[in-house]
Amino acid sequence: MTGRTQIVPVRTPAELDRFVRLPARLYAGDKHFVPPLLLERKEALSPKKNPLFEHAEVQLFLGVRDGRDVGRISAQVDRLVQDPAIGHFGMIAAEDDAEIFAALFAAAEGWLRERGRTRVLGPFSLSINEETGLLIQGFDTPPMMFMPHDPPYAAVRVEEQGYAKAKDVLAYLYDMSREFSPTTTRMIEKRKPSSLIVRNLDMKRYDEEFDTITAIFNDAWKDNWSFIPFTEAEIRHMARSLKPLINPDLVAIVEYNGQPVAFGITLPNLNEAIADFGGRLLPFNWIKLLLRLKRGTRTGRVPLMGVKRTFSAGILGAMAPFLVIHSMHKGAAKTPMQKVEMSWILEDNLPMRHVIEKLGAVAYKTYRVYEKSIAT
Repeated sequence: MTGRTQIVPVRTPAELDRFVRLPARLYAGDKHFVPPLLLERKEALSPKKNPLFEHAEVQLFLGVRDGRDVGRISAQVDRLVQDPAIGHFGMIAAEDDAEIFAALFAAAEGWLRERGRTRVLGPFSLSINEETGLLIQGFDTPPMMFMPHDPPYAAVRVEEQGYAKAKDVLAYLYDMSREFSPTTTRMIEKRKPSSLIVRNLDMKRYDEEFDTITAIFNDAWKDNWSFIPFTEAEIRHMARSLKPLINPDLVAIVEYNGQPVAFGITLPNLNEAIADFGGRLLPFNWIKLLLRLKRGTRTGRVPLMGVKRTFSAGILGAMAPFLVIHSMHKGAAKTPMQKVEMSWILEDNLPMRHVIEKLGAVAYKTYRVYEKSIAT
């Protein structure tokens, strides 16, 4: 006979360590689960190192039963969310037990209710600009970098707590060996005005280029569902974090009349490189990682892409996503990259889905964002 789940708010470094390590133990039997780097996860959850904490309040919770960690969840309030009634949950991982899930969600919802929140969205770990959604389809392949991976039972347990679908987001897989269709090729190769150019990222102006990319992203996505803009501090943090992964040939920037109007970034799939690390980078795995990244990965991910809204409405704007993907495709041909994930894409972002599907990419994973009213 086991006892009921006890909730422990994470407050100490030792408790944070337990929180970060828990999924690797829970999902050790899942051959597709990739343990994240422990160092990276701890930095992401550190108010001193992650600028998200400048505009968000976060509380982590552990579920403990009979002295054993059996689950975890986060609750967060982000001041940049436009609707002050909305709070978020995230980082949900637990044993397949309804009572454990109930205890975890009760703790998260109680914390959010104390802060005046009456509607919960999630999972976000810790923001919609980071890991988003709960995997509900596509369990038979490992996740790409910065994408969640959950067991099939997780969705059932979350829904038992009164959560319903708010939005689905999709991950598309693109085979780099696939030839563009004749129609798409003709459109891409069609004579374009000299004022429209496609170029790669200039590493000598890296910070400036990243500012440009982020400005396009914030403009392109600002009216999308639940969008939260990147702050200047987050831009600087992201630029530093991604720099070791950036291959300028895999970054495309479209300029029109000398002004940047569209972009796309393809990154090597870090998860492929660290899959056998068990979450540990020290003492010697960092050397393996550098060597593997230098050699190149067989898989990659497009995590960021956008077209300025003022430019997207015209014919040239409609061409921009194709030009971006074509440029990144040419860059990837110089590497071992064979398959690229384009993610995540809102289910109702039909224009982008049309572009991706026209290129032959296939939706192979679905992630669900849930919502629940917790009004008293």
